[in-house]
Amino acid sequence: MAATSRSVSRRSTRPAKSKSSASDDKAPQNDPETLIGFYRDMLLIRRFEEKAGQMYGMGLIGGFCHLYIGQEAVVVGMQANVEENDAVITSYRDHGHMLACGMDPKGVMAELTGRRTGYSKGKGGSMHMFSAEKNFYGGHGIVGAQVSIGTGLSFAQKYRDNGGVTMVYFGDGAANQGQVHESLNMAALWTLPVIYVIENNKYGMGTAIDRASATKELYKLGEGLGIPGQEVDGMDVEAVQEAAARAVAHARAGKGPYMLEMATYRYRGHSMSDPAKYRTKEEVARMRNEHDPINTLRDRMLEAGATDEDTLKTIDREVKDIVTEAAEFAQNSPEPDPSELYTDVLVEA
Repeated sequence: MAATSRSVSRRSTRPAKSKSSASDDKAPQNDPETLIGFYRDMLLIRRFEEKAGQMYGMGLIGGFCHLYIGQEAVVVGMQANVEENDAVITSYRDHGHMLACGMDPKGVMAELTGRRTGYSKGKGGSMHMFSAEKNFYGGHGIVGAQVSIGTGLSFAQKYRDNGGVTMVYFGDGAANQGQVHESLNMAALWTLPVIYVIENNKYGMGTAIDRASATKELYKLGEGLGIPGQEVDGMDVEAVQEAAARAVAHARAGKGPYMLEMATYRYRGHSMSDPAKYRTKEEVARMRNEHDPINTLRDRMLEAGATDEDTLKTIDREVKDIVTEAAEFAQNSPEPDPSELYTDVLVEA
């Protein structure tokens, strides 16, 4: 699902527009091939995460597991704007980002199940896998830590003058961490080509954003440092793509960092161990029924004549087969040998 080829092989208290206004009143801004690519990519993430949740319940995935279900439009819309030297780094809710970067679903699922064929050889699990080939630098379990690291990646891009931009993803729960604000200051001071993407799904673990942040408009966090920002409908992949294009152009032109606050929503709990009793079933159902990113795009494409039901059913089957194959590959792969316990721990400089 390489972002450039668009193929599988490759906060909000102000919710996004309603399903009817998003699909009926807004015509697609992309050609049918691009729209179908968006649909395929988001559906792959959704089905992969659903399968991961099932495998966790079966005891095949251990440790922590944070699912991305509901937030698919954010990373797919962002990745539509990446180029060869661009980098991506994110938090522990990272499986969707891996797939959007083009990492092999089989390798991702193998890592989730702790197998030797996983991206971190079965040692990283859900929160800690990487792919230098795909310029994906994690998956980080410490809240907000990836923001400092991502700012450093951006510094390297500017130092090497390779035209690259770094996408740094973090959640509303991390937005007021001290290291985040220190990183913003350095990025502004050094005019770094970095885009800070706040995935505001309304709840940092179980605490609503209104109870945790004095600033409700998180995209303004860098305002005092001269960092421009924008709030985006994170449940609309085309809205994300459009905003990301502006942010990437800004950073790539040498104008420094940019901040995007994605108003999005997760359907599951914070992690697999979270019953999510801090919100009502009605709230979750309303978001699913009125703002689901996959259904919104599906309706928009059908109404515009950009695709048909048969094509979408074919994509659904293809995606299901990919996820099934990934799960089978993972379960049939060997676990790491005990002798590997102390390998790949340190890098000798």
